[in-house]
Amino acid sequence: MQELSSLEQSVGIEFNNKDLLQQAFVHRSYINEHPEFTMPHNERLEFLGDAVLELIVTEYLYRNHENPEGELTSWRAALVNSKMLARVGEGLNFNDYLLLSRGEAQDKGRARQFIIADAVEAFIGSVYLDQGFEVAKNFIDAYVLNHFNEVMEKKLYEDPKSVFQEHAQERQGTTPRYEVLEESGPDHSKHFRVGVYLENELIAEGEGASKQDAQEEAAHNALAKKGW
Repeated sequence: MQELSSLEQSVGIEFNNKDLLQQAFVHRSYINEHPEFTMPHNERLEFLGDAVLELIVTEYLYRNHENPEGELTSWRAALVNSKMLARVGEGLNFNDYLLLSRGEAQDKGRARQFIIADAVEAFIGSVYLDQGFEVAKNFIDAYVLNHFNEVMEKKLYEDPKSVFQEHAQERQGTTPRYEVLEESGPDHSKHFRVGVYLENELIAEGEGASKQDAQEEAAHNALAKKGW
């Protein structure tokens, strides 16, 4: 595992409480495999960081854009969803700092992306506790809100399920149907694989930490496959 001091240097934040920084990268699976490890996992920090992130993004959108609530909500969702946060974490090499069980460490797929996204929220929580609101805000400005123009240009705020349904009804006269193909993981860390069908034809699949996330990815993949 890489030294966390390199992360402090890359983001320009020096922690007073190094344990808070370390805790942001402790996955529950590591605790289960190392009962002698005394530090808590990162889920409480993730809970806090999620709220801090949402507030700061919401305030930015409110102050800078006079659009209706529904549009602002869609824009915010595109900025704080797990896919975007995983990109943020991957850009900062969060994967190098994670403490995972041997099993989780071997899984390099979509499940790892969700773990990285959760670690970003936990890191924001640790920054908030250790450095305060303004430093947390500066981090979010630099690493999350910097994606806002991309969100608008690529229309990442559009709900792929709604878009796919519109096209399916208009072009084929049918409504998409979603079906859970596989459900795995413990209650605290579920993983779903979902298929989207037109009539009885499986068009595409998607994965996620919730059925909704998996359905959205399936719809996104279906739009690409259909060229819609």
